[in-house]
Amino acid sequence: MTTPPLPAAAPVDRLVPSWFASIEVGVGDGTSADAIGLPVAQGEPVPADLDTDLDALARAGFTPTVGSALPEPRRDGPALVAVGVGELGELTATSVRDAAAAFARSVPRDAALAMHVPTADGVTAQSAAAAIVEGVLLSRHRFDLRSQAQPKDPVALTALTLIAPEGAADAVADGAARGHTLARAALVSRDLATCPGSLLSADAMARVAAELGSAVGLSVEVTDLDGLVELGCGGLLGVNRGSEQPPRMITMRYTPEGEVAGRLGLVGKGITYDSGGISLKPGDESHSQMKNDMTGAGAILAAMLALPALGVRAQVSAWLMCTDNMPSGSAMQLGDVLTTRGGTTVEVLNTDAEGRLVMSDGLVLAVEAGCDAIVDIATLTGACLRTFGTEVAGVMGNDPGVVDAVRAAGDAADEPVWELPLIRSYRRQLDSDVADIKNIGGPNAGAITAALFLEHFVAGKPWAHIDIAGTAQAGAVDAWTNAGPTGFGARLLCELATSFGR
Repeated sequence: MTTPPLPAAAPVDRLVPSWFASIEVGVGDGTSADAIGLPVAQGEPVPADLDTDLDALARAGFTPTVGSALPEPRRDGPALVAVGVGELGELTATSVRDAAAAFARSVPRDAALAMHVPTADGVTAQSAAAAIVEGVLLSRHRFDLRSQAQPKDPVALTALTLIAPEGAADAVADGAARGHTLARAALVSRDLATCPGSLLSADAMARVAAELGSAVGLSVEVTDLDGLVELGCGGLLGVNRGSEQPPRMITMRYTPEGEVAGRLGLVGKGITYDSGGISLKPGDESHSQMKNDMTGAGAILAAMLALPALGVRAQVSAWLMCTDNMPSGSAMQLGDVLTTRGGTTVEVLNTDAEGRLVMSDGLVLAVEAGCDAIVDIATLTGACLRTFGTEVAGVMGNDPGVVDAVRAAGDAADEPVWELPLIRSYRRQLDSDVADIKNIGGPNAGAITAALFLEHFVAGKPWAHIDIAGTAQAGAVDAWTNAGPTGFGARLLCELATSFGR
């Protein structure tokens, strides 16, 4: 029998179309837009341009709460949209982002949008502008491989104009630029996570990183199979044994000009498709979602692309550990013992606990590189999904300062995380009779024992682990999040890198 050839390599612009999309974002009067959003606050006068009042809007089904939007078509000029923002005293960047998403979803057939920027004591014009851009662009994102568009599909955005309050044009322009950068990172992360595994192999991830990273001034190094053997990356090599696709380790480095505020290391799980290996997953919907098991690495890749535009003052290095996890005659078997980078031996008792294996090598390399702190991110455990559901990620770590920095970054990005304890007595569940450590603990506290496994490889370096198994996939539309892969983590990591060392 002849083995069928591997799929032809897809061009990078097909893998991450959001990076190449042309959307003009700026400040203006909105007269060239198809639709203009006007914020309506509870207990405040309705903007004069709407030529109505709250009672009339209420009769049409509109309430001035966040998430409510009512378009008013006009014969001439752009449609006007009443956009609920809640009470001004409670206005935040998060509520502005959600309101902007409701506005963008209310006019799905309009390609050029504009929105007045609301301000209040709780949000500046700059942060509100950034939130509007994020809310609009993220809510209207699509990754589509269909040969023909459907009539009900939203049209592609071509322009977003922000209408600034008097005297705030410069602040709004700065905020719009930052929001565009953050949104673009999140969209690239979503694109990668939505790509089928047949398109987004480890090599394809490497091509994306190399092409786009070099375009923004990053240093990108791709380590192939022979190089991984030379480095002794037995965790990544072990998981890759069942695959026809070769593994890749992608090392990305950002170094700012001038004084460096600190050295941050990022390590990401890049399992481009996870069948479970010999410990095969059931053939249900969750199995079909396993193309998103590289969301950690995808979020890091996307965030790294944003660092130059954000003016990050820290030096940031990233290790993306990429392969698929497939069953075959050469696949890793239960009971195998792997030797990871640095010499630790690992007894494999579940081949579906593969993410921690590939990241063990990356964590050791981050320690060897002399990073001041290390943060890893991965779709790691179903236990974390069952603990927090789909809206909150888990975080664990050995250093309160690093954990707090991750939590603050999540709050700023509206990508929330919640800390779980590293219960030291659970570490004994990972003891092995034949190796230094097992790759899985007992039936309970799986998120914690997985983090304790990862901690073994950081050599006491300040470290935090983000488990995004629940937040990587959304079952339905919610504010600026679409159904499907969310790209969770890209904006969080941008915020973390921006604040690191300051």
